[in-house]
Amino acid sequence: MQIVILIACFAVAIILIRGLWNMMQGGPGNTSQRLMRLRVIAQAITVIIVVIVVYLSR
Repeated sequence: MQIVILIACFAVAIILIRGLWNMMQGGPGNTSQRLMRLRVIAQAITVIIVVIVVYLSR
């Protein structure tokens, strides 16, 4: 299960970096906004996974 958590965290980091890179390059605002929304969703999923893993490991 720890691998799943690491993959989820890595996905969040990649989305964040892509969104920041798009903003720094002056890319389309819609793309940055979409990536940041996707990041928030990915973070929520990651938190849910972590809570489930902690709960099941008891």
